[in-house]
Amino acid sequence: DLNNDDTINGILVQLPLPKHMDENKVIDAISPYKDVDGFHLMNVGALSTGQKGFISCTPYGIIQLLKRSNIEIAGKECVVIGRSNIVGQPVAHLLLELNCNVTILHSRTTKEDMNFYLANADIVIAAVGKMHFLHDQPLKETATVVDVGINRVDGKLHGDCAPNLNVKHQTPVPGG
Repeated sequence: DLNNDDTINGILVQLPLPKHMDENKVIDAISPYKDVDGFHLMNVGALSTGQKGFISCTPYGIIQLLKRSNIEIAGKECVVIGRSNIVGQPVAHLLLELNCNVTILHSRTTKEDMNFYLANADIVIAAVGKMHFLHDQPLKETATVVDVGINRVDGKLHGDCAPNLNVKHQTPVPGG
């Protein structure tokens, strides 16, 4: 009904859904023309091929944060930690469109490889969903770290990055 209602401009489904609901089925039921989260296969395909479509809000927000903070993006070494369809993969595509060299690290990346890529990264996007996952890895002092993680432990919010990493810019969690 919402897809056919001309008074409704966009539909957003808060993920994750309860376990008894099929996330893909719900997302596929949304018209790609009202999918403001950019999760429909048509919008994901548009993003991955550099075409127009809705873009996931968090990845788009990350790019806007970097641009509005005058962080140079083109030609930089960018590391994305996490390969989710919600943040990791879309932000990697957006960074590629802005002429970054992008490396995606994930749960199967070895510690040695992770340390190598992080030590050379100009921009790090942490979206892994593990409290203080990034804490003692080698980072450039000139690096920018954008922490997208939200981890609730004992009623307190924590990010994927330990606070006060030795870098030039770091977004806080909470408050980023």
